[in-house]
Amino acid sequence: MNEERYILFDQYLQGELTADAKNDFEKQLLEDPEFASEFETFKEVQFQLANKFGIEQEREAFKQNLTQISEKHFNNKTKVIGLKPWYFAVAASVAVLFGLFFFNYNQNPAFADYNDPEQASFTVRGTVNESLKQAEEAYNAKRYNKAIPLFETVLQKQKTAEIQFFYGVSLLEESHYLKAEAVFNEIHAGTSVYKEKALWYLALSKLKQKDYEACKQILESISEDYEGYDQVEELLHQLD
Repeated sequence: MNEERYILFDQYLQGELTADAKNDFEKQLLEDPEFASEFETFKEVQFQLANKFGIEQEREAFKQNLTQISEKHFNNKTKVIGLKPWYFAVAASVAVLFGLFFFNYNQNPAFADYNDPEQASFTVRGTVNESLKQAEEAYNAKRYNKAIPLFETVLQKQKTAEIQFFYGVSLLEESHYLKAEAVFNEIHAGTSVYKEKALWYLALSKLKQKDYEACKQILESISEDYEGYDQVEELLHQLD
């Protein structure tokens, strides 16, 4: 889970999102199982910390107590330290929670770690129709659910690999896997500059679905000439 997602989860729980952002968040919870799972874990951690540690002063006191216990234990191994039962309960809870985030999430690479959509820039290259302009604005604002129908309108009359690519990314962001993969496969079958990039996003689609074997197979088919091949190698290493 990346830092931006933590912030988004916290903003939602604190009621700090706009109405539109809140609707988008809740829509993603319904459509993206991975996103929903991470959010549930985040809520559980927040709940556990609030209940186990209480207010900030109590949290600091707990930290100091554990430090003192640790120093006594490791600096004087012959001395037996009697721990109150609640120390074990809290320490075990902390171990489980931190283990959940830093062990389970690191067992396999996560889609969020490699998902960094580039900005669309259709309008800087001349006059474009209003739908494409709106699609670009929605896409760059990460409002992919609104960008998708706009891209579909544009593609009915103006079908280019570039527009298809950003349409495919929008579909993937909204977890429409089959449609996204169909778009990326079509782009890869062509000869545009988006050919290898489409293959990378096919791999990311499999990664998001936790189909690690399929992801690896696609990555191994990407040309070393691909501009983002360093990421390909990194992800392959993580999958080994």
